[in-house]
Parts: sequence; structure tokens; C-alpha cells
Amino acid sequence: MSQNGSPVTGIIEEDQVIIDFGKYEGKSVSEIAELDRAFYDRLATEKENGVFAIRRHRDKTFRLYINPLSNIDQ
Repeated sequence: MSQNGSPVTGIIEEDQVIIDFGKYEGKSVSEIAELDRAFYDRLATEKENGVFAIRRHRDKTFRLYINPLSNIDQ
């Protein structure tokens, strides 16, 4: 991760943010970077378009949620 932060999660460490949708549900963003680089790159691209948001879950973890109106591949 660069000094300026992650292209997907910003200032939050990628291993602290868990995907909350699709076939990678339950995996961290850092795991996605290793498992499926194309999907990780797509997340980085779509960040600017408001396709997803990162929220703090009630269990104090950070979750990456997809906007239900988006058309990102799940």
C-alpha cells in the first residue's frame, strides 16, 4: 500500500476492510488483491464512481458495501 493510502480503502488498511457482497463476501480487500487482481483493480476504478461505501459494522469491523443500484460484477 502506498504512503497516500489504498486505491480501494483510502486511509483504512486493506486487511481491515471486509467485502460484504458477491463471491468474495467475508474476504478482506488485501485478500482480494492476491486472489483476483482484476476485481481489485475494478474496485479501485469504481471507488471514484460511488459504487461502494465503507462503513463500520456493529461488530466494529469495516465493511465494504456495494450500492444496490450499481452494475459492478459480483
